[in-house]
Amino acid sequence: MPSFADMLAYLRKRDGYSQTELADKLKISRSAIGMYESGKREPDFETLEALADTFNVNMDTLLGKADDIKTPPLPSNLIPARFRQAPLVGEIACGTPILAEQNIIDYIDVPEHIQCDFALKCRGNSMIDLGVKDGDVVYIRSQPEVQNGQVAAVIVDGAESEATLKKFFRYDNHVILIPANSEEAPFAFYGEEMSRVHVQGLAVGFMHVFEQ
Repeated sequence: MPSFADMLAYLRKRDGYSQTELADKLKISRSAIGMYESGKREPDFETLEALADTFNVNMDTLLGKADDIKTPPLPSNLIPARFRQAPLVGEIACGTPILAEQNIIDYIDVPEHIQCDFALKCRGNSMIDLGVKDGDVVYIRSQPEVQNGQVAAVIVDGAESEATLKKFFRYDNHVILIPANSEEAPFAFYGEEMSRVHVQGLAVGFMHVFEQ
């Protein structure tokens, strides 16, 4: 029998709501929807009623106690995917930790087998040679260091207010950030400038949605 968290995620996606859109409709916080779907928090009765009205289902269905939503059986060669929630980070407030509340713009579904702590939405095509295109979501595992040549989420003090994705190289006297795009130039930081570069985590996967 599905849990409330599973049913909420299913109904939200069935009706085409993002977590932000559903939160705005119910006049509650975006993080509350994320916690409901991850099972970290239970809504009060008024919120349950509002959710049931929004999805046009009865309370038992919403709580996973009814079987009035029928879905066809999966073909034998398909395996149901299981997901969890991870924060999607946008602009980074100066001097704040990357996962501070003001930096989180939404919560997204991440396949359970991918070990990540947050996600970034790519802007531009600086990583296109790796198949990562503008608008793709990249999954990041938080860690302060990466090996040379790995793709890292990096913040450069004084240069931009967003984390950037680049191939990372650190040497004794300089750091180089290299785009995965042969048409774009690398960024180099020498001597004291090296302290401006802060690794936020390692890229461990990405999600690309095919154009309709």
